[in-house]
Amino acid sequence: MGDYHRPTLPGPHAFAALEGAADPAEASAAGHRIAHLLVRGPHDDADQGLVDRVLHLVDHEGLGVLASLWAAAPSDTVAGSLWRLYLLHTWVHREPARAAREFAAGTAHAPVQEALAGVVTPPGPDDVVQLVDTVLRGVLGVDLDVVLDRAASFAHVVAVGRSDLESGDPHSAARLFDLATQLRNAAALERAGSLH
Repeated sequence: MGDYHRPTLPGPHAFAALEGAADPAEASAAGHRIAHLLVRGPHDDADQGLVDRVLHLVDHEGLGVLASLWAAAPSDTVAGSLWRLYLLHTWVHREPARAAREFAAGTAHAPVQEALAGVVTPPGPDDVVQLVDTVLRGVLGVDLDVVLDRAASFAHVVAVGRSDLESGDPHSAARLFDLATQLRNAAALERAGSLH
């Protein structure tokens, strides 16, 4: 994603409120469990208590604290899908003008993807930020596949635009195409009931 760098991960003290985050394997398991609870919903009072604590932590520490638990998760998991959505969200919030410029450049070559993404034409920086925020708000709903497809379409259009605008760094656009493919594959797995 070009000049975007992976967010700095918080220290271990940030996870004190989460159960079982004492070592990397336990943190990974906690990340998968939390991702499932956020997307699929709690099953009992204990699950609801964990969700409430996680949301409280996010309110006070930011989404990055939670998302860092998902960073190593494979793209074909709920946690890995949420990590990829977080990366896209973070990049757009950090570089909305660039995201809007690249999206606008990509629309000429990917009109179907543009329609799926749902951005007004031509998008301004605020429009692109609003799209990504709207997509992510859908994560807590029942249509995760739609959220993943819309994010994939957005990433695809931006990647096309980036490859059109940048001749110096083809790897940047390729990484964004990879992200779009991973999100689209995750959407297909979700529709098939296989995203775990």
